[in-house]
Amino acid sequence: MNDKIEKAIDYYTIKSKEIIAHINYSNKLTAEEIIQSAEELAILEYKLTALEVAKVS
Repeated sequence: MNDKIEKAIDYYTIKSKEIIAHINYSNKLTAEEIIQSAEELAILEYKLTALEVAKVS
């Protein structure tokens, strides 16, 4: 089970980094696009937190 959790953590970490890079390196994002990306990032961070807790348990 820990292997599946680790794979999920790796996946969500990569996705989070991709969103952050997209926000940081895009010069022409609208406020709405930034907010949408931030919402997606928040969801990923919640998932990562839950997976880290599950890994420790």
